[in-house]
Amino acid sequence: MNTCSAFRFLLSVLLTIVTAHSVYGQFLHEGDTIAIVSPSSATDTATINGGMRTLQSWGYRCVVGRHALNQRHGFAGSASERADDLLWALRSPSVKAIMCSRGGDGAVQLLCRIPLDTLRRYPKLIIGFSDITALLCAAACAGHVGIHGSMCHALTTYEGTDTVSQTLRRMLEGQLPAYQVAPHPLNQQGVASGVLVGGNMSVLHGLAGSDFDPLTMPDIILFIEDTGESMTKVDRMLHNIMVRGLMAHVRGIVVGQFGKYKFPENGFADMYDMLSDYLRHYPIPVCYDFPVGHRHLRNFPLLTGARVTLSVTADGAMLTYQ
Repeated sequence: MNTCSAFRFLLSVLLTIVTAHSVYGQFLHEGDTIAIVSPSSATDTATINGGMRTLQSWGYRCVVGRHALNQRHGFAGSASERADDLLWALRSPSVKAIMCSRGGDGAVQLLCRIPLDTLRRYPKLIIGFSDITALLCAAACAGHVGIHGSMCHALTTYEGTDTVSQTLRRMLEGQLPAYQVAPHPLNQQGVASGVLVGGNMSVLHGLAGSDFDPLTMPDIILFIEDTGESMTKVDRMLHNIMVRGLMAHVRGIVVGQFGKYKFPENGFADMYDMLSDYLRHYPIPVCYDFPVGHRHLRNFPLLTGARVTLSVTADGAMLTYQ
């Protein structure tokens, strides 16, 4: 996205910063320590060092997991090594939050090695998106909040000065945004409240039926995004939710950015057209084209596991924290 396009897009998103309620007690203060770990695909020194520079410029100390730069079959080390780093960060009293270096693949492999009781015992902010959806969903099932947001690559590329990064910075401090998004012709109007869960749709789909599946939680606001998945595959994922009877738990849906897919397909103009053909039969608010996804300037941070209210009217949509 070029600078002009990014500016025009940001005009459609109004940010109102509010102080977090005391119910979320996991936020940071200047001088706190953030651990950087690599639960998924392999990364490199430049990416981790760049992320550290940005976090340090925000006033935080940084420590890096012992295996964060390992490589094995495309992953950042074996599943045991990656789990060891995450457990170290969770259990270390000095570590107040955990930033994942990148997504990719492999985070789900850690869930078999980190039971929900462990996540419940250590309520620390886990920060990441894409493949890190697996960890954020696990944290939500454990009753804790996490941040679906930018990781080391984006903080290295943009050096933490852009609007998305600065919104993440404020969220780390407990200042939560109220998002107001421009209207979309496919939006479904209504108001609903619930626990915000979701993220990358294919990763979420892979958790189906497990102890880490947040769709089994009552009264949820679901947000979804993906990249590189065809309309047919997303259709299957959506119907997996439906045939399992879990749409009864969904009080509202936030549809984020879907990219790198072929369209039109099966008579649908695009992904939103396909999703709307099914979701319009449910009497719940649905917001399309929300700024969350795999393009950094359209990936505003969301506090997963937190209670939110989604309000969709003819004037647009608002997502606010309770």
